[in-house]
Amino acid sequence: MSAYSNRELRRARRHARVRKKVTGTSERPRLVVRRSDLHLYAQIIDDLSGKSLLMRSTAHPDFKKKYKKGGNVEAAKKLGEEVANAAKMAGIKKVVFDRGGYLYHGRVKALADSARAQGLEF
Repeated sequence: MSAYSNRELRRARRHARVRKKVTGTSERPRLVVRRSDLHLYAQIIDDLSGKSLLMRSTAHPDFKKKYKKGGNVEAAKKLGEEVANAAKMAGIKKVVFDRGGYLYHGRVKALADSARAQGLEF
């Protein structure tokens, strides 16, 4: 087993522990973060209906036109702002944050803090 697959396995286990406690409802959907080396992905999901309400990522062509890099803290801040603004437009004010098994540090923290600063309640 390579070091990478072992690391991903540990992250998947942490994520499973988090998901036991965190569920999204229609009143308070779940904001999920997925992180890769080059990009960040954020999704707001209603788990009860099984639907994704909105999705934003740094890999989207519109985001790439505005900002050059997609995998750094600055891009995470911008993505958090975009997610919060899109959520407001969709009528979502409160969410449950699902860090996806990642440490609450760096890009994940920057995304969460910037979404909070734009008025999204966790």
